[in-house]
Amino acid sequence: MVVKRDGRREEFAKEKLLSGIRRACQKRPVSPQTIEDVVDRIAADVHDKFDGEVPCMAIGERVMEELRGLDAVAYVRFASVYRRFEEATDFVQAVRKLEVRHDTATYRLPGF
Repeated sequence: MVVKRDGRREEFAKEKLLSGIRRACQKRPVSPQTIEDVVDRIAADVHDKFDGEVPCMAIGERVMEELRGLDAVAYVRFASVYRRFEEATDFVQAVRKLEVRHDTATYRLPGF
């Protein structure tokens, strides 16, 4: 089960995850097979790390992590919906984060 932001619970739907990532990658040089591979990795990761219920935030952050390494435009597109961008400065901040290298040994907090 996925626990949504408002507390609702719904079944984990791999198809919904695939649809969201396809939308983010629309008209980008990302193959359908690559997108399916990303979805498979995320689904496996979610099932391995969570027993029963998974917060939607964990799925969203995992998608962002995958898209960040895959395609910068897809990353910003997904981030704009996931993080609910409301102003142009939100987009600028997301792009600036792409310029900063990740320290993979440090755990990132949601929203950073």
